[in-house]
Amino acid sequence: MSYLVLARKWRPQLFEDLVGQEHVSRTLGNSIRSGRVHHAFLFTGARGVGKTSAARILAKALNCEQGPTVTPCNVCPACLEITAGQGVDVFEIDGASNTGVDDVRDLRENIRYLPAKSNYKIFIIDEVHMLSINAFNALLKTLEEPPAHAKFIFATTEPHKIPITILSRCQRFDFRKIDINKLVHRLREIVTAEGMEISDRALMLIARRGEGSMRDALSTLDQVIAFCGDQVGDEDVQALLGLVDRRLLFAAAEGVLRRDARACLDAVCKIDELGHSFRQFCQELVELFRGLVLCRVLDEPGDLLPMTTDEITELRALAATVEPEELHRAVTALIHVESDLAQATFPRLALEMALIRLATLPPGRDIAMLLHKLEQLECRLGSGGVTTLPRSSPPPLPVAPGAAPPPGGPPPKKAEAPPSATNSAKSWVGLVEHVKSRRRPLIASLLEHASPMSLPPEVLEVGLASGSFQLAQLQDEDNRNALAELANEYFGMAVQVKVTARNKDVAAPLSLNEERHTRETDRKKRLRDDALEHPMVKKALDIFAGKVESVKAIDKGFV
Repeated sequence: MSYLVLARKWRPQLFEDLVGQEHVSRTLGNSIRSGRVHHAFLFTGARGVGKTSAARILAKALNCEQGPTVTPCNVCPACLEITAGQGVDVFEIDGASNTGVDDVRDLRENIRYLPAKSNYKIFIIDEVHMLSINAFNALLKTLEEPPAHAKFIFATTEPHKIPITILSRCQRFDFRKIDINKLVHRLREIVTAEGMEISDRALMLIARRGEGSMRDALSTLDQVIAFCGDQVGDEDVQALLGLVDRRLLFAAAEGVLRRDARACLDAVCKIDELGHSFRQFCQELVELFRGLVLCRVLDEPGDLLPMTTDEITELRALAATVEPEELHRAVTALIHVESDLAQATFPRLALEMALIRLATLPPGRDIAMLLHKLEQLECRLGSGGVTTLPRSSPPPLPVAPGAAPPPGGPPPKKAEAPPSATNSAKSWVGLVEHVKSRRRPLIASLLEHASPMSLPPEVLEVGLASGSFQLAQLQDEDNRNALAELANEYFGMAVQVKVTARNKDVAAPLSLNEERHTRETDRKKRLRDDALEHPMVKKALDIFAGKVESVKAIDKGFV
């Protein structure tokens, strides 16, 4: 007995079996129930999304012995013949092979006769856009005034090539690419029925290769089964599909974000050793950084990312360590190098240089600060003011408690409480900056969201919002140990680290993020108050009886 490929074995037989095309199934079902079935349908969409399968299901629904019905029985002779592609009154025509006007004339001659034993004569023309202009013109009159016993179902991947005169006489249904999560769910049903053992991650890789096409995904699954048998491993799927190990992708991404050029070079070296395509690696790296951007700006990015839950969790942890601007810059650079790799004489060198450049670029916030200062300088020069660069002065010498200040020096400042973010000695801000200088961006990002409940010598107590992502990350043993090591180094003593959940109802020092937000809010309020008090603004409001909707700063130096 010949083998039946999965795409044919598991072809949808009912409207409810069409994965990801619920809008089509519902509309066609309602038209059959109400008896308002159009005489011509146009199914458009990408390859392998169910256009021809939907056409056969519609033909069975109209010609079933129990019909017309939304749920054909699939056991009567008419249903069985249509399923096998041998329906006496259902004609499946390949538009690519029957493009001439003579073929359409034969079709028109056939339409004149009543169906042999079914309710309707149904003509399914696949790739209808391949018909010639003369053929379309010959078909036009039949579509204008079709016999009551005839139905037309056209399928195409390129509807823009069909004349508007044909389009206007058809009910059009646009088939969508199938969502990757729906693809994975359907593949899971199929492999379970086939008695196979395969992980969700492997199914995700197969579905990703399908690119929204159920047929392509099932063809890939057939290939995997032929390679692996009933026991499918993740590594086997990766090797068969030529995909890069996710661990290498994450290693390269972490190297870029943590300013570790060596890690980037090691990842490229491993790619070369495994024989992967550098361009394929770069394409997958672009997808990974896209995922990081979505994780950074969205609370629930899962529906937009073709990844498993574990991969998304890992992405979220990595994305929390960097600002969105850093990720945008990396995506832009990688897209450029990906296009360059297609013609690169030395692709490995081109990829290495791109990753090293990303890993050694200064942080985006530093660049923004520099641009801000340049704008301030430009504004002052443009206003005719004299700009004097301040001389650098050495920092004040430390003064012991109770001692007199040095001659000519400023009086000593009053010491603040340990939790204060502005303590001039070993402060909370100083600790965070020290962590950043040691290239531990994840720890630094977590600390910026934390409240300094107490500082050494007593204990370093860090408070984070109860139930927050940052609290869970900092309570992780590895991160807490890393913080303790950095704190010992900064404070010059053995530091006990305590991470506690902070209740919103209990007063606590502001985190650095909260302080920044408060300063920005105060700045906007002062800006609005100053604008509303300006005499010219008041005069304009009186004359026009208007109101101020918003206030925008044009002086970049306003603080």
